[in-house]
Amino acid sequence: MLGLERKGHLGLEADGDVTIYLPDPDIQRMFELPKYVIRAGELVVENGEIRANSTGKLLHVEPQFDPAAVDHIRDWFESFYTIQFSNYPVGDEYLHQHEVIATRPR
Repeated sequence: MLGLERKGHLGLEADGDVTIYLPDPDIQRMFELPKYVIRAGELVVENGEIRANSTGKLLHVEPQFDPAAVDHIRDWFESFYTIQFSNYPVGDEYLHQHEVIATRPR
């Protein structure tokens, strides 16, 4: 649905990210503490203990938009919110190890 072709399966060229849980009647407890977490084929968590430092990649959508609408949106936003509109954009300098997974046409 999100176009993440390397996610959600263990087939050829998949990322190899797997979380294994022990069955527990308390579903919340079961999902709070996985037995194993494997990222890119490497064991990173075992019985709740971190075994390896593993940093990932930021996956994000980069939608197209009409720049002419920004002034109107800024005026509306600043009329209703206490935080300034200029505090919300995220510049490329914050996007370390990132990949655009989708763009949306106008």
